Amino acid sequence: MNKAKAVMFIYALSAILSMVGIGFSVALVFMTGTNFETTGIIGIIVGLIAMCAIFGLGFVTKRKFREQGLL
Repeated sequence: MNKAKAVMFIYALSAILSMVGIGFSVALVFMTGTNFETTGIIGIIVGLIAMCAIFGLGFVTKRKFREQGLL
């Protein structure tokens, strides 16, 4: 596996981890029942921002690698 594919694998793995974090945060919100849990809401927002940033960086990096002929 060349270095470009390893970098793209790291981006994919980090995106998966941010999605899992969003899932845990949603579970934290619904686990508390009627009580309002702000850490779960903050976790969801931070997870969404992280996921958007990771996807954006991944697509920009993929375009650069494709222009260089590495992918």
